[in-house]
Amino acid sequence: MKRTLILILASVLAVVAAHAALPVQTTFTGAKSERTWPLKELNADLPADWTGYEFLVLEFRASSSQRFDLGLETPKGRFAKRIGPFAGVWVRAAIPLRYYRQPAGDGIDMAATYNQPRNSYWINIHSSAYGPLTNVTGITVAMDHPVGGPTLEIRSVALAKTDPGDAVLEGKPLIDEFGQYTYAEWPGKAHSIDDLKQAWAAEEVALKTASSDRCRYGGFLKTQAKATGFFRVEQRDGRWWFVCPDGHRFYSTGLNGVGTGAGTRVQGREDLFAALPPANLAPSARGGRSFGGSFYTWNLQRRFGDDWRPKWAEFTTQRLAAWGFNTVHNWGVPSRTQAEPRVPYALMMRGWQTGRSIMGLPDVYAEDFARRVDEAAASQLGPHRDDPYMLGYFIGNEPPWPGRESQLCDAILAGPPSEMQKRLMAYVGDKDTPARRKAFVLAAFQHYLDTINAAVRKHDPNHLNLGIRFGGQPHEDVTKAARGFDVFSVNIYRTAPDRATLDRLSALVQRPILIGEFHIGVPGRGLAPGLVQAMNQEERAAGYRYYVEQCAAHPALIGTHWFQWLDQPATGRNDGENYNIGFIDVADQPYPEMVAAAKLTHGRLFDIHSGKTQPVDRPPRASEANPAGVAAPKVGPVK
Repeated sequence: MKRTLILILASVLAVVAAHAALPVQTTFTGAKSERTWPLKELNADLPADWTGYEFLVLEFRASSSQRFDLGLETPKGRFAKRIGPFAGVWVRAAIPLRYYRQPAGDGIDMAATYNQPRNSYWINIHSSAYGPLTNVTGITVAMDHPVGGPTLEIRSVALAKTDPGDAVLEGKPLIDEFGQYTYAEWPGKAHSIDDLKQAWAAEEVALKTASSDRCRYGGFLKTQAKATGFFRVEQRDGRWWFVCPDGHRFYSTGLNGVGTGAGTRVQGREDLFAALPPANLAPSARGGRSFGGSFYTWNLQRRFGDDWRPKWAEFTTQRLAAWGFNTVHNWGVPSRTQAEPRVPYALMMRGWQTGRSIMGLPDVYAEDFARRVDEAAASQLGPHRDDPYMLGYFIGNEPPWPGRESQLCDAILAGPPSEMQKRLMAYVGDKDTPARRKAFVLAAFQHYLDTINAAVRKHDPNHLNLGIRFGGQPHEDVTKAARGFDVFSVNIYRTAPDRATLDRLSALVQRPILIGEFHIGVPGRGLAPGLVQAMNQEERAAGYRYYVEQCAAHPALIGTHWFQWLDQPATGRNDGENYNIGFIDVADQPYPEMVAAAKLTHGRLFDIHSGKTQPVDRPPRASEANPAGVAAPKVGPVK
């Protein structure tokens, strides 16, 4: 206790407080809403020069879990980062000012680069706007497509030289024993174990298998092509298709993360939870109690008993079949461990980060790089090499360096001695230009891909190389490097990829295209809306139909994989994300709107992809201000 009081006192002494004009409040309305408070209006004692201060400390309450931008006004423009708040509670948020002063740093992929967890909020730091905070004139909050007129109240603004810590300033826990948010109500929320048991029983009675026009792999029985015993791709009448091992055309409808764990950080935040899952239900052996338990796993134990794993796997397989899904995408329980009937799956490979990687790119010129890649390919592909249910494998995920090649070179040059560093120094010499740096990185990336592609083909000639799941729309130079793949995979978070983008990608890679990730979410239930937003669950379901059918209408597309199976925890996953993006919630209850939409759309995909039927053409509404039939701009952060 004495040590705690000393730390609190030290933090207080390091703070310049601001209370004179507070509290302040704003209501977000319209398609885009913002409010700026001049710094002197908040408090005349706050300095404009923030040199020497490391944290902006706010006490605020957001009525909604919808994200908002927190901007600092300077003569050089607005530097803004996106805040993910807990809804309906007062919090103290200590926001690191380094995120405003400097670009995002190193991370193995885009999410690891831009998402930063904190104890009472989380922050996405993706922005090209940053700089010195020597003349801050105001603070701005902004929100795109606010849903339901959310409010933000601020009652304290301060600067701190050391981290005073974050805190939820309420007496009631945020999360109940089932993992649900306590400061919100919604239809179907469980208030007792009896509520859950009744809901679970009703679903089991209603669950019905889809029509039998699909083969054992999920291909279309009414088609027949050459059967090779493994998945492959072919082009028919100008349209690309997967072909299943039995020779039937196959259009992949998948879900990411079909698993049993959804852990949230507990250590140091124990008071946020009314109860904690048993330690033996931690989401993974690596996670342990320090990472936290999984409330979803706890609910599975409540539903199926101590022998819940095989029962969950069997029931999940029934759900996928009934809803028309035929693929378990990344980070799912491997289908090869399940009894019949099985579900085709994709494998995410790892192990290329030999030694120290920088922004996801290892030292590809290191003497042992090729050997270590070969060993990683052999160990990961060996168990799957002869499995006909494996759709294929991915060799990477969302590299964060495209568009940041010069920053990557800075990090290589500033890092420890390496073969990559030696070659970079020799290459740029006294002609160090952004163009030469980019050329060096692209050459290294091509060598990276060539080495991995050769190794995976050597150890598994049977399955498809599904490539790297690029994030967004990579530059043409990066896209061209992907021609060694069998399928070009890309994660596109929009209401739907536009036709011109897909045409351009198809022309560049001359390969079929697979959407590795997409989703749409709703602010509510203590959850943020994800990277693409809908105003309610009905519009979210409409968004699923629109995205999947618009993609299926393109001749180069061969599948769409939703991210993800399960809502993220309201208190955030390891990087803070807490999105409403599941087909099921933390209590293992499906979203009926999403299930109905998936069934309807999945039954139309053969005719849509064959060009016989037009896709639905109504995009989802992001908010009340979004006119029906008009696609809203993307309102979520980049990963």
